[in-house]
Amino acid sequence: MGLFDFFKKKQETPEAQEALDRGLEKTKEGFFSKITKAVVGKSTVDDEVLDDLEEVLVTSDVGVTTTLKIIERIQTRVARDKYVNTSELNNILREEIQALLAENNSSDFEHFEYGDHKPYVIMVVGVNGVGKTTTIGKLAHQLREAGNRVVLGAADTFRAAAVDQIKLWGERVGVRVVAQAMGSDPASVAFDTVKSAVASGDDVAIIDTAGRLHNKVALMNELTKIKQVMQKVVPGAPHEILLVLDASTGQNAIEQCKQFTQATDVNALALTKLDGTAKGGVVIGISDQFKIPVKYIGVGEKVGDLQLFNKKEFVDSLFK
Repeated sequence: MGLFDFFKKKQETPEAQEALDRGLEKTKEGFFSKITKAVVGKSTVDDEVLDDLEEVLVTSDVGVTTTLKIIERIQTRVARDKYVNTSELNNILREEIQALLAENNSSDFEHFEYGDHKPYVIMVVGVNGVGKTTTIGKLAHQLREAGNRVVLGAADTFRAAAVDQIKLWGERVGVRVVAQAMGSDPASVAFDTVKSAVASGDDVAIIDTAGRLHNKVALMNELTKIKQVMQKVVPGAPHEILLVLDASTGQNAIEQCKQFTQATDVNALALTKLDGTAKGGVVIGISDQFKIPVKYIGVGEKVGDLQLFNKKEFVDSLFK
């Protein structure tokens, strides 16, 4: 079974759907209580309702830019359909958010083709505390379950805890970990990991990196050096630069996305901790604003609670 088939099968299970619905509960509660207040006593979607809806979306961490696009789409629809009842607003909002994301974002992860490169090298970036190490562990578990040989590289050598955490995840999910002493050159760890992956015939190498936004130039230099040494072993590596963001930080996650996309060639996003926040709307904003696919979302503590992000499923769950 290929990686795509495995993930598709996992995603379609009732357990995965339940985990997604459960993970978005806090966001749904906040979102819909605000919408209900915005339309109470109103019979049609007029300018006042749209103003209130705009405020709801912004305060739900959808972001100003994306909110204005959504409001504009609803205004167009209201003008076209003439009389729109407020009871229809939820359906209209769901449809327009889905349409916006379908038009403005890249394809969902189901179109990701694994197997063109061996080893497939993933470099994981993100600030400390966003759930980076946990995401790496859960991703390694999913890949191993799909029948892939996986190796992890503990290249966040500035924190002893980061190296220890990666080792613990390696033991937990049954994958090898390449590590050096704390304070070692991160690029050296990345080089050793990729070299080891080639020698062992591994399918995937996942490289952790330091979670510090010390300054953009230093970050760019460090990540560039790591990429360059890996390319000496595997030309074209890393094939994926995965930025991990904590959804519970709301607009701060969007700011981190800006910083990291300016510092390196991020081509995949993972949003974690959706189950513990009412700020799930940030997924919509990030999906719309950055032309980078959200590949994974974290909706719980279990090792299987790292899910593929599917725009339609996500918005449908949000509006259940």
